[in-house]
Amino acid sequence: MLRIFFATVLLFSALCVDASNLSTLIPRPERVEKRSGVFTILTTTKITHYPGLRSSAEYLSEYIPLEIREYNETEKGNIVLRLNKNLASEGYTLDIGEEGVIVEGGTAAGVLYGIETLMQLLPASVYSRTMALPTMVGACRVEDAPRFEYRGFMLDVTRTWMDLPMVKRFIERLAHHKINKLHLHLSDDEGWRVEIRSHPELTEVGAFRGVDSPVAARYGRWDEHYGGFYTQDDVREMVAYAAERNIEIIPEIDLPGHSHNLARVRPEVLCNYTPSLTASDGYDSRNVLCVAKEENYALLDDVVRELAELFPSEYIHIGGDEVSTAQWSRCPDCQALMRKEGMSDVSQLQDYFTRRMERIAAKYGKHVGVWNEAAESGSIDRSALVYGWESKAACKDVLDKGYRTVVMPGEYFYFDMRQSAREEGHDWAAIFDVRKPLSFGFEEFTEEQLSRVAGVQASFFSEAYISRLEYDYDFLYYQTYPRICALSEVAWRGEGDGWESFYNRLTTAHYSRMEAMGIDFRMMPPQVKYKDGVLIATTDDRSQIYYTEVGTEGEKLYTAPIATDKPQRFAFRTRRAGARSPEAAVAAHWRKLQPKVKITSSIAESERFPYSNAEGYGRIARTSRVGIKGDWIQYTFDEAVQCRRMEIATGNLQLPRFIFTAGYMEVSYDGEHFERVADLKGGGAVIENPRRGIKAVRVVCTQSGNGESFVTVQEPKIYPVL
Repeated sequence: MLRIFFATVLLFSALCVDASNLSTLIPRPERVEKRSGVFTILTTTKITHYPGLRSSAEYLSEYIPLEIREYNETEKGNIVLRLNKNLASEGYTLDIGEEGVIVEGGTAAGVLYGIETLMQLLPASVYSRTMALPTMVGACRVEDAPRFEYRGFMLDVTRTWMDLPMVKRFIERLAHHKINKLHLHLSDDEGWRVEIRSHPELTEVGAFRGVDSPVAARYGRWDEHYGGFYTQDDVREMVAYAAERNIEIIPEIDLPGHSHNLARVRPEVLCNYTPSLTASDGYDSRNVLCVAKEENYALLDDVVRELAELFPSEYIHIGGDEVSTAQWSRCPDCQALMRKEGMSDVSQLQDYFTRRMERIAAKYGKHVGVWNEAAESGSIDRSALVYGWESKAACKDVLDKGYRTVVMPGEYFYFDMRQSAREEGHDWAAIFDVRKPLSFGFEEFTEEQLSRVAGVQASFFSEAYISRLEYDYDFLYYQTYPRICALSEVAWRGEGDGWESFYNRLTTAHYSRMEAMGIDFRMMPPQVKYKDGVLIATTDDRSQIYYTEVGTEGEKLYTAPIATDKPQRFAFRTRRAGARSPEAAVAAHWRKLQPKVKITSSIAESERFPYSNAEGYGRIARTSRVGIKGDWIQYTFDEAVQCRRMEIATGNLQLPRFIFTAGYMEVSYDGEHFERVADLKGGGAVIENPRRGIKAVRVVCTQSGNGESFVTVQEPKIYPVL
């Protein structure tokens, strides 16, 4: 009997969810009440629903495969889904008692969020659809509703193509975090991603770049005819899938700037002048539509009409950011339009364009969304939804002008930014990890400003993604999670929780949930200390630590402190499933050499960004034109450099743009004779453990052009022998 008793206890422990799950919910609910007792979900438990909630029941059954029935008050011991008109539209209550589970919502959206909270109280395996039954869940009551009606994420599928299954997976994971808007960036300089049947060339040609396309390759995969697009049937499937998860898709066609792709497919949309193409080796890289051409508005009318038929959202985002007015200044047609309309400044042409687009959108029952630059003058209609990306000040400015605004300043919510100084990604807005978006608050906003805040959004622009698609983890998710968890908290509650509380919720339970969702999220790096000849690595998230040692192959499991007199040789990171942390090490591990160097080239230097910038380390330089076959850039050192690794790269620091698209690296040990050591990849190459001191290194171009008008020249990165 004693053996049976212990077996029963062990079974109960395995089936019963730890009551602490109630304190690990993300986002943190408004009110939580823990109660005594448990409810056991059996294989015979049913999901019962009130009229109109069949789709909600089917959604839950995707994760817990139980029989679905319409509600019958005589049945007990089931999961009940019902509406309560006294709740806010996205508000919900979750009641778990010994006799069953009741999820109530103000609308089906509220019911969905009650379901999401229920799933967080279950074992993490519910997200991988492998949860074993029976399962016990602790009795409780949760009452909750969002602070903001707009809780969004912008996904750029243009720079890096993401097919329908990829986007559906992303949508599913957003829904688990109570995000309800997907702002889909469908066109930019590099591609056009949505089928427009009245203009099939936009995708037949414009959805692809590189090789035989009129659109030059950028950012990666330089030797591929790369791209893809969503057919209209794909869009309908995507929209329906998102709607089942209470996610509204807001399409964006970025205009009138960021239109290089459109201009390469339809060159007639550009301004009426002949540009100098000497620096770009004959390639026209202009990216701004001519505002004066009526044919352009006819084309855009067709585009908006078809988008309006495909996307139920009341908004179509038309861009309006980073528009170079220099092209309009040179265009006789644009100048004539300014005189006709009585304009005194070329920037007024953007207001003219936006107002024209507003009228087109209104014809098809839509309002426009715009980036904050398009609303700076205050002249466009107050029905526009403004996206404040540049700063908090920019958000407050458009709020003061009376616009309903989505708050998303880049220094908090651009998740393509790198998360620490040595990690990958952009850094123009800020370098930040999950703590920064969590810290966002509205203390600086007045009550009047807050009354016009539609909500909060984060974004991922994908320029840096395409060159990292072959990683053994998904860079998109590494960049966005757990930062999306912080977005969820701020957008739902209107403020972030304290870091200690939030981090505890992440590591105690939500890491396991994200792992079960298949998310390759970023963990915080381990702590590394060196004292008395012993190197110690620790972590506070219960994950395993691995280490590498310079000069040895592979990664090893860290099981004990390492006795060494060379701690700089070691680097540590944590891992669990597809998740990982950045590397951590003692400061000396990251040390780089900065020997005196002279940069010369077959290409003249830029006057504004001379080669001396890179020679001095810390700043980039530029050539005065693109590379053509046979061009070279050479780094000559005052003295031969002994090192373990030397990296030479053309292009931007964070991604391969403005590069030699093909070529090779050659090294000289005497400054006169060179030997070829590596082919360029992404504009650069590396030499590991050179056999002796390097006197000079040179990169040679073997393919003309790069779709731009210059090449970026970086400082050499040189790592000492350890």
